[in-house]
Amino acid sequence: MMPPEIQPKAHAVLATLLQDQHCFVHIIGGVEDHVHLAFELHPTKPLSTVIQVIKSESSKWMKEQPGTPRSFSWQKGYGAFSVGRSQVDSLIHYIANQKGHHHQRTFQEEFRGFCEKYGIELDERYVWD
Repeated sequence: MMPPEIQPKAHAVLATLLQDQHCFVHIIGGVEDHVHLAFELHPTKPLSTVIQVIKSESSKWMKEQPGTPRSFSWQKGYGAFSVGRSQVDSLIHYIANQKGHHHQRTFQEEFRGFCEKYGIELDERYVWD
């Protein structure tokens, strides 16, 4: 869990880590139990490598922050969805309004909805940790 008071700084750290991987960041947002990253993957960078770097480096940073447990870690998996250029503005709006969305739906419900929307078969034995 990411304490609310640390979220803006954590999002800035994630943005910097993405930029260090030569990715263009549109927006980062989230709530206590997850984050959304809207970015353009650099063509020379594999997604799995970018995710591994930002999870590893941001996890180290998080553990140094007051109020964050030393046991902090991101979940093992992640979800990645591509959108067309015409959908970027609505994606940015969606991420900017995460707190409002999660008064209505949990993270698990949200993720299941994304998988259903994009036709991705979801085996929940391997998703939640």
